[in-house]
Amino acid sequence: MIAPTSFFSDYGGHIRILEETRTLQNMGHEVAIVTYYKGSDMPGLDIRRTAPLPWHTDYEVGSSRHKLAFDVYLAWQSLVEALRYKPDIIHGHMHEGALIGGVLAKLLRKPLVFDFQGSLTAEMADHNFLDVNGRAYQLAYWLEKRIDKMPDAILTSSVKASRLLQDDFHVPANRLHALPDCADPDRFNPEKFSEADKLALKQRLGIPPDRLIISYLGLLTDYQGIPHLIQAAARLKAAGETVHFLIMGYPQVAYYRTMAADHGVADIVTFTGKVEYRDAPAYLALGDISTAPKMSNTEGSGKLLNYMALAQPVVAYDSPVHREYLGDIGVYAPTGDVDAFTRCLADLLHDPQRRQSLGQQLRQRAIRAYNWQSAGEKIVSIYRQLTK
Repeated sequence: MIAPTSFFSDYGGHIRILEETRTLQNMGHEVAIVTYYKGSDMPGLDIRRTAPLPWHTDYEVGSSRHKLAFDVYLAWQSLVEALRYKPDIIHGHMHEGALIGGVLAKLLRKPLVFDFQGSLTAEMADHNFLDVNGRAYQLAYWLEKRIDKMPDAILTSSVKASRLLQDDFHVPANRLHALPDCADPDRFNPEKFSEADKLALKQRLGIPPDRLIISYLGLLTDYQGIPHLIQAAARLKAAGETVHFLIMGYPQVAYYRTMAADHGVADIVTFTGKVEYRDAPAYLALGDISTAPKMSNTEGSGKLLNYMALAQPVVAYDSPVHREYLGDIGVYAPTGDVDAFTRCLADLLHDPQRRQSLGQQLRQRAIRAYNWQSAGEKIVSIYRQLTK
């Protein structure tokens, strides 16, 4: 696998890479992951890292002008490891991984599988790295179309993404395979966390024991909707609601903490910073309502599966990806409408029976429709078809 990111870093696509790898290993397959030099080493995984850049030893997630250099290093390391490892399949994550993998696949005459987690140009625009009206955006769009034509098979995190690849990038339908993110209902099991355990963690975080908690875990960026969560907190506080927001993740913690103070809600919003994946179930279990205010219409939203597995109701912006996961059991607000999002939260705060009912239905949906064993069987089936 080629992972053009700082694997493992406790968020989003990293969890997909981790769980895919573990599932494939449990099914008897060998997987080597080639990735950037930073990131956490995970027990039991074969991770092969690039050398560090001599001039830029620290960086944040997301698009960066230094990322081209990271990917040059990654391309070289991928070639070295491919010659050493002699893979049967090259599995590239994200467009950079697919591009590097595409070159290696031609050199080694091996099939390429592309794990598509969203539009490259859309992500760069979301991170304010490209102006959608600029020439650079058009060049990036052209490159994205070329990359999307390279793989023998593409795994998409949503049906919406498959349609995007067909309609906007003209990828043949027979190369597309919808493979949604999945849940781990054993690790994210609400019955594993006693009231005493949750109370102790609340005390450690400085959260009053009598508050209902609205939670979020993921990247802290504007396009993930963090400013909207802070604005919703301000509206609920002004309405006299007894509530606390638990916002977990990174980067830009100081920036959003200042934003919360500017909105007068520093006393009802707790920022934890980075939460290790191994600790995520215990932290998320504190929530009474989970949130997904993500603004993107094309990227996956794997955090929903953990919310669902923990039997928590989810308030989300209304997008095809969110509806694909949550179905009719999600609570939706029009994308970008903070007032509507706040009303959805307020309604659930006052309806404990509905919270419990929605949460239980979502957990059963996660167990039934989004499990890694079934996903692994589908990946292996695709591998076998390509290596006949």
